[in-house]
Amino acid sequence: MASELPVGKKVTVTVPGSSANLGPGFDTLGMAVSIYDTVEVEVTDSGLVVEVFGEGQGELPLDGSHLVVKAIRCALKAADVHAPGLRVVCHNTIPQSRGLGSSAAAAVAGVAAGNGLAGFPLSAAQVVQLASAFEGHPDNAAASVLGNAVVSWTEVPVDGRTEPQYKAVTVPVHEKIIATALVPDFHASTEAVRRVLPSDVTHVDARFNVSRCAVMTVALQHHPELLWEGTRDRLHQPYRADVLPVTAEWVNRLRNRGYAAYLSGAGPTCMILSTEPVEEKILQEARDAGLRVFNLEVAGPVEVKVDA
Repeated sequence: MASELPVGKKVTVTVPGSSANLGPGFDTLGMAVSIYDTVEVEVTDSGLVVEVFGEGQGELPLDGSHLVVKAIRCALKAADVHAPGLRVVCHNTIPQSRGLGSSAAAAVAGVAAGNGLAGFPLSAAQVVQLASAFEGHPDNAAASVLGNAVVSWTEVPVDGRTEPQYKAVTVPVHEKIIATALVPDFHASTEAVRRVLPSDVTHVDARFNVSRCAVMTVALQHHPELLWEGTRDRLHQPYRADVLPVTAEWVNRLRNRGYAAYLSGAGPTCMILSTEPVEEKILQEARDAGLRVFNLEVAGPVEVKVDA
């Protein structure tokens, strides 16, 4: 029988957003960035109270269907503990459905909170597994759990009778690399953007992306001068350009000026990796066009503070 958590126990989770793919690393490469959601969870004697402030306020559900709540309950079940009631307060700064890992951050925050309430019985690998299961791929979630950049992959069981295993390792990022996000004022549905991808690609394009993914892992760690070459892609961004024309325009404009720009995740955010700040004139042009500009750094892992 599951043990019951004491009423009044609290945790505060600070989870970074993330940028996935980094150009060629489709569903594989990810990087944590310094934009954060903070989630406060308290064990109560009964019921469920959910509050949301900031991004998603007035849009996200305030019941058990909220992703953070589902993730908390998932972690508590995995840890074999029970909470009689919960109060969950979310302070969100990660833009929703913009390609900055908001849903993965919510899943990570919930799993990390449940793990903290239970006394941290789950390893980082288990947190990655549980959080990634909500996403169906581990690039964003692993980045938010582990921090820095990650190389991630999915092991699909051949018997079809067990769950996929989501794996990731951390890639340390060169100290000079910074990130700049240009965020359009519209949502992008990950599923809708995935539907435009072809079921097959040519051997030439596959070979191209394999090489650039290898270049990118070296660029991130030791050779940031290779970021422009390392962010080239032929597997997903060309196909998504028609459904994300604003993003495609900015990615092309920036790349033509020598910036390592790419579509962040499923978009619509345009992300730039560099060792120097992006020229202010360009950023002002983006603001004038209605894009939000976030000057970011590479972030560390999710943090959990427990208050007894």
